[in-house]
Amino acid sequence: MSGAEIRNLPHEIHVFRGRLLVASIFVTLLFLVLLGRFVHLQVVEHAHYDTLAQSNRIAIAPIVPNRGLILDRNGVELAHSFSAYTLEITPAKTGNLEALIDELATVVDIAPRDRKRFRKLLDESRNFESLPIRSRLTDEEVARFSVNRYRFPGVEIKARLFRHYPHRDLTAHIVGYIGRINNKDLDALEASDQLANYRGTDHIGKMGLEQSYERRLHGTTGFERVEVDAGGRAVRTLSRTPPISGDNLVLSLDLKLQEVAWQAFGDRRGALVALDPSNGAVLAFVSKPGFDPNLFVDGIDSQSWDALNKSPDRPMTNRALQGQYPPGSTFKPFMALAGLALGKRTPQFAINDVGFFTLPGLSHQYRDWKRSGHGIVDMHRSIVVSCDTYYYGLAVDLGVDAIHDYSKQFGFGAKTGIDLPGEMSGILPTQAWKMRRHKQKWFVGDTIAVGIGQGYNISTPLQVAHATAVLAADGKVFRPQMVSHIRDTQQGTLKAAPNELVRTVAIDPDHLRRVRAAMVDVMRPGGTAVQAGAGALYAIAGKTGTSQVIAIKQGETYDERRVQERHRDHAWFMAFAPAENPTIALVVLVENGGHGSSAAAPIARQVLDYWLLGKHPDGTQPKLNAANDQESN
Repeated sequence: MSGAEIRNLPHEIHVFRGRLLVASIFVTLLFLVLLGRFVHLQVVEHAHYDTLAQSNRIAIAPIVPNRGLILDRNGVELAHSFSAYTLEITPAKTGNLEALIDELATVVDIAPRDRKRFRKLLDESRNFESLPIRSRLTDEEVARFSVNRYRFPGVEIKARLFRHYPHRDLTAHIVGYIGRINNKDLDALEASDQLANYRGTDHIGKMGLEQSYERRLHGTTGFERVEVDAGGRAVRTLSRTPPISGDNLVLSLDLKLQEVAWQAFGDRRGALVALDPSNGAVLAFVSKPGFDPNLFVDGIDSQSWDALNKSPDRPMTNRALQGQYPPGSTFKPFMALAGLALGKRTPQFAINDVGFFTLPGLSHQYRDWKRSGHGIVDMHRSIVVSCDTYYYGLAVDLGVDAIHDYSKQFGFGAKTGIDLPGEMSGILPTQAWKMRRHKQKWFVGDTIAVGIGQGYNISTPLQVAHATAVLAADGKVFRPQMVSHIRDTQQGTLKAAPNELVRTVAIDPDHLRRVRAAMVDVMRPGGTAVQAGAGALYAIAGKTGTSQVIAIKQGETYDERRVQERHRDHAWFMAFAPAENPTIALVVLVENGGHGSSAAAPIARQVLDYWLLGKHPDGTQPKLNAANDQESN
C-alpha cells in the first residue's frame, strides 16, 4: 500500500483550516488590544502625555530675589547683598568625592578650610543638593574651570547672591546673619506654607534682624519658563515672572552713636542699651565682645566655629538681650517708688545707718557697702549715696510679693517684646516662685537681698534700660523697637513701624519728681557718680550699681585686687538726660568691672555727650581715683 493511500487529506485540510482560524482570531485580538491601547494613549491620555512632553521640553527655573537692605537711621548700610561666582558640587552626580576635589584643586585653588567647610555642609545637607566648595571665584578661575568643565561631571559654576556685613562685630548682635537652610528650617518653612517661595534659595536668617524680619527681607521668588534641548541646555526663554526684592529695613539705631559706645568699652566685656523714652526706639545696642557675621554666610569652618564657642568671653552671647545679672543698686529707685506708693515710707522718713542692718531678735548683720555707715539717711539721700541699710529695712516692710507686684509694672521679670529673637525674661521672684522652682520656703533674708537688687533678683541690661525709660517717660511703657521704618521695594513706599504703648504705670507725680531729683543729685557732689557727672552741660539723672558675682562670707571684706578678674563684681549705671526733658535713657553693664561709678558711668557719659552735644570722645577713659569710689553696691 502506498503512502498517499495512508494520508487522510480531507482531515488534514480541516485541521489546518481550524488552526488558521484560531491564529487569525488571536492576531485580530492582539491587533485590537494594540489599537485600543493606541486609542487610549492618543485620545484618552492625550492631555496627560502632552503635559509630560512639554515638561521635558520646558524647564521651570526659579529666580532668587534680592534680599532687602538693613540701614541705620541715617541710611548707612548695615547689611547688603552682592553677586559672585561659586564653584559647586552635587554629590549625587559624582563618584569618588575626595578624588574629584583633589582633581579640582589642580584647576581652581581649594584651601584646607574650603574642604572642611564643604564636609560640614555635606553632613548637614541632602546628597542631591548643590554645595559650594569655593566661593567668590575670580574671572581667571571661572575661565580656567570653564575650559576644563568636561572633566568634572556634577560640578558647575553658579552666580549667587552673597550677604555682606560691612561693620562686622559692631552690629553683629543687632543685624545677625544668614546661613544655609537646614532640615529644621525646611520643616519650619513647610509648616508656614512658605517652602515654594524658597525654591532656589540656599540661605535664611539665623539670628538678629535677619531672622526676626526674614519674610520681609527675603522677598518673592520669580521664575522663568525655558525651552531646553535633549541635552538639557537652554534654547530660549518662553516667559518670565520677575522676582520681587525683599523690603528694606530702616533702623532707629544711630551707627555713629553705636561706635562711640563700642569704643568707650575698650577691651572690657559688657552691654549698653540706649532708648528714646518717648517711643521706645533703640538708639544704640552694644554687646561686647562681638563676632564677624560674614564668617557664617558661606558656612563657617570648624576652626572658626570652635574659636567662637570655646572662647571664655562668649562672643556669640548677646549680653544686652540674653545676659542675666542681678541689677544691684539700679533697682533702688524702683524700691523707693514702691515704698512711697504702698505707704511704707514717706519722703521724710529717715534711719540712722551705722553700717549694718539686723532683724529683731537675730544677731546676723546685713552690712552696708560703707562699713562705717552713712549716718542719718532719708529717702532722697538713700538714692544719692546708695544706702543699702535703708533698703534692707524697706524690703522687709514691703515683703517680696509686694516688691514683685509693683516692680513688674516697669517690665522687670518679663520680656520687653523687642523685635529681636532670643530675649530672656530674667527673674522677679515671689514666694510661690521659689517653692515652685527650688521646693523651698521663702525666708526674710531672701527678701533683704532682693531689695538691693541681689539674690534671686535677675535682669537683662535691656530690661533695666526699659525700666529706666519708663521713669524718664513719666510712667509710659513703650515696647522697645529696633526697626523704625520699612521700605516696600515693590511699591516704593516708606512705612513707619508702629510704636506700641504697652501700658502706663500710675506713678504719683510728686513721688516721681522726688526720685528723679535724687537721681540728678547722684551726679553732683556727694553723689556716687559725681566724677562722671562733673562738668556736664546738661542735667543727668543717674544711678550707679554693683552686683556680686561671688558671695562674701560673714565678717569678710571684699577686695577686688585679691579676686580673679572674672569673679569681680559687675558694674552698672542707668541714666536719662536731659533730666528735665529726656531724649535718651540708657543702661551700661560692665562685666566684672567693679564699681558702677568708675567703670560704667564714664562710658554712659561719653554716649550722652555725643548724643546731646555731638561731642566726640578722644578715646581715653576718665581717670577716676579708685580711693574716691563712693559705691560698692
